[in-house]
Amino acid sequence: MVLPDGVALEASFWRPRQRGPWPALLMRQPYGRALASTMVYAHPAWYAAHGYLVVVQDVRGCGDSGGSFRLFANEARDGSCTLAWLRAQPDCNGRVGCYGFSYQGLTQLLWDGADVPDCTAPAMAGLSLQHHWCRDGQADWWVLGLAWALQLAAAACRRRGDGGAYGQIRKALHSRDFLEEGWGLLQQVDPENHLLRWWSGNWESPVADAGLEAVLRRPMLLIGGWYDPYLRGVMALHDQSLKAGGHPRLVVGPWTHGNWHGGQLDQRHLAFFNHHLKGCPPEQPQDAVQLFDVGCGHWWRGSHWPRQALEHWWLRGTGLSGVNPHAGALLLESEEAGAGGWDRLVLDPWRPTPARGGHLDLQAGSTDRHDLDCRSDVLTFTTPPLPRALILGGTVRLRLKAASEGQGFDLCCALSQVQEVDGRARVEQLSMGVERWLGPQAQILTWRQVDFQPLLRTVPAGMRLRLSIALAGWPLIGINPGNGRAPHAVAAHERQVVVVHFCWDEACLRLPLQQPQAGHSVGS
Repeated sequence: MVLPDGVALEASFWRPRQRGPWPALLMRQPYGRALASTMVYAHPAWYAAHGYLVVVQDVRGCGDSGGSFRLFANEARDGSCTLAWLRAQPDCNGRVGCYGFSYQGLTQLLWDGADVPDCTAPAMAGLSLQHHWCRDGQADWWVLGLAWALQLAAAACRRRGDGGAYGQIRKALHSRDFLEEGWGLLQQVDPENHLLRWWSGNWESPVADAGLEAVLRRPMLLIGGWYDPYLRGVMALHDQSLKAGGHPRLVVGPWTHGNWHGGQLDQRHLAFFNHHLKGCPPEQPQDAVQLFDVGCGHWWRGSHWPRQALEHWWLRGTGLSGVNPHAGALLLESEEAGAGGWDRLVLDPWRPTPARGGHLDLQAGSTDRHDLDCRSDVLTFTTPPLPRALILGGTVRLRLKAASEGQGFDLCCALSQVQEVDGRARVEQLSMGVERWLGPQAQILTWRQVDFQPLLRTVPAGMRLRLSIALAGWPLIGINPGNGRAPHAVAAHERQVVVVHFCWDEACLRLPLQQPQAGHSVGS
């Protein structure tokens, strides 16, 4: 198709065998339309075989499409032109749905006007570039951010035939040299890259209000993963759709960003599109929210997000919480002699505290962090054996008082369950939370809050819970240089030793608990 400004966008079509016209499924993406997100979805031919005209389009400046690529900047205008063009195709009956994840998830939400698709299925995407696409709190995603930016930069090099720069990027990613050299490499080979703007504080909202309100009210199937960095964006979309008067469906499973295939979700997509584009019988209304409990391996199903009750666990430190993994304690009731105390923690930038797994790693998912908790630059606080099973459902929050000796520090925290296995403690990480402070405010002893990745997890009776606190989470989060500047703006040799004082008086970990009688499913 040719846009009003003369730029031509290329698309591939898959058609059913039976005679048309048919309802259409549209995916708009920047990675080359032949891929069609088949790392997580069935091939478009499968959807076509079930009676859909499937269209996968290269967005402006990508693949075989013309024009210049600028992340999300042109998608609302180009998407609306594509939608009008597709509705008018003789093979299309005028009904259009959209599907896709990540970049392809957000393109479903960006429209320049009130004409929006009849239904959408955004997966693993959010609306806010600042809060859902590159950072947790104020801490930028380091390994994820650089890896994605370099992937797009490599595509740009390939498009312009720059094999030398393309090879540099591939070599840096393969050797992991990009962890230290990626920022400079981006400046060299792709000076218009979005990450150079984002990490420098330049944000451009791609959302058109008129189109957004309209699409939020239309039928929407939202897919998220407990180990996906965009989960908060998916949950925010669910809330925004409800507030706009929509009736979204939400499915959150034990998935990472690039590993959630298997056919069941394709069947779920097909049932959703069959109902809203073909008029087939609807799905069961009580299944509007489906959440996988990673602890017991069952699905929770209900008409809304499960109700929660907060339980407070109080921190007790003795100054030895980083030296002895068993010195710090988490206590259910705050007693004068039971909670409080203090600790100091030191970050040596030469040997920064590592982090792995969770939702911010290239190898995302569950991990045993026993070796990490044995480091002296990690504070640990552990509960007694739980007298009853807990169902953690929602966002865990940590509230404490802390101050740095320098002008900047990070808190990189983990919630784990601890179990003795053959005489050795297995420390299974359940969720991570990170936050960053820069400037003089970091030196003030005041309340700090860290929000963790949302979760749904049954923790059995007899298990222990553990909170781990570090000042770095390398390479998931860039190393705070301690001088008030952001990590990307400081050379490695300029990083300072960071010393943080913690006061545990009234410091607490707030656990969102789901009640077992609230509808916890026993099905698999």
